[in-house]
Amino acid sequence: MSQTVTASFSTEAFEAFLSARREPDWLVERRRQAWDAFNQMSLPSRREEEWMRTDIRLFHFEKFGMPVPPPAGAAPPPALLTHGVELAGRLVSLNSHTVTSELGAELSRRGVVFGSLEAATTTHSELLRRNLFRAVDPIVDKFAALHAAVWSGGTFLYVPKGVKVELPLHAIAALTGGSTDLEHTLVILEEGSEATLLSETAGDNAAALHCGAIELLVGPGARLRYVNLQNWGTGTWHFAHQKALVDRDARLQWTIGALGSRLAKVNQHVSLVGTRAAAQVNGVMFTEGRQHLSYHTLQHHRAENCQSDLLYKGALQDESRLVWRGMIKVDPAAQKTDGYQRNDNLMLSEAARADSIPGLEIEADDVRCTHGSTAGRVDDSQIFYARCRGLTRKEAIRMIVAGFFQQVFDRIPIESVREALGEAIGRRIREYE
Repeated sequence: MSQTVTASFSTEAFEAFLSARREPDWLVERRRQAWDAFNQMSLPSRREEEWMRTDIRLFHFEKFGMPVPPPAGAAPPPALLTHGVELAGRLVSLNSHTVTSELGAELSRRGVVFGSLEAATTTHSELLRRNLFRAVDPIVDKFAALHAAVWSGGTFLYVPKGVKVELPLHAIAALTGGSTDLEHTLVILEEGSEATLLSETAGDNAAALHCGAIELLVGPGARLRYVNLQNWGTGTWHFAHQKALVDRDARLQWTIGALGSRLAKVNQHVSLVGTRAAAQVNGVMFTEGRQHLSYHTLQHHRAENCQSDLLYKGALQDESRLVWRGMIKVDPAAQKTDGYQRNDNLMLSEAARADSIPGLEIEADDVRCTHGSTAGRVDDSQIFYARCRGLTRKEAIRMIVAGFFQQVFDRIPIESVREALGEAIGRRIREYE
């Protein structure tokens, strides 16, 4: 595929972006519609309920531009999620440009597709025309509109009806040199299929922008395990819309690790659209310095006899801030709903702040929905007890934090993911008074 053009987000840069690519007419038209919306929209403000706890006044689009090719010889950092794991395929991208794409021959023969979403616009045009932006609204805000207009690179996974991918697939996207990442992830599992996708991000600490989207389309009776580790550098502004559609008798386990970025504003939605669909959402968040992570979740029950179970846990140190705003929404037709959500936060500093806002919107009368949230500090008596047994203060705190997250780790069946999240958090913990 052609390389994108180095330039700011101007009309001239957009036209150069389009002319450098060979894409089907339907996609070009959609890009133009999104670009028009981007130019007509203003940045979100703190007067809006969704943004009132997230201050983006220091963010300016003019400081960033279209993704640029990575420097010669540049390579992404080592993956965290795949240590000791045998993979069915892997995808590596740098600055929104695909650099490695691999999939086993046997899976290819059975119709599985795994690789660059950008490349799939020509090789699987009709499939993408039907499904791209089927879950995520391309113009819900200015960031979404920009992404819909100029997304590039990306990850595409398609598993045909009845096919089970036994080994995990892995994708890593990295940023270097203060560039921009506009990747889009699209996963399509047809009826009765099964797959595990491990996805992670990484980057240096230069000022950078990620403006992305994730769509998970889980067909009837399908099973998807999706892990998304957000580990951008501390200079990255991270904006993303993420949504799953879970059909009849399907199962989704979605695990999020949020460790990186300067500021993150992420909408993660799960929509249960078929009867007896089920989704489990696991969130592990750790903040330090002056990081600000804002994750808004929605469990939308649209069909009857569905189950959703969300557990988010966050630990904060220094002057960082976490915002979690969750909603369970039950439509009138979604009788016999079973919905649960919980958010717990562990404060490792007096200066850190956690905002936890659970919510219910129920329009059916035969449901069971519960929610809750907690926030608290490490118990000094626990630290004293551990130090009496020979541990240093830092070792004691690390052990307590590991125990705090254990409830989430116990829900993750993939050992490499549990270990990677635990080790990444352990390395970040500092002593505090």
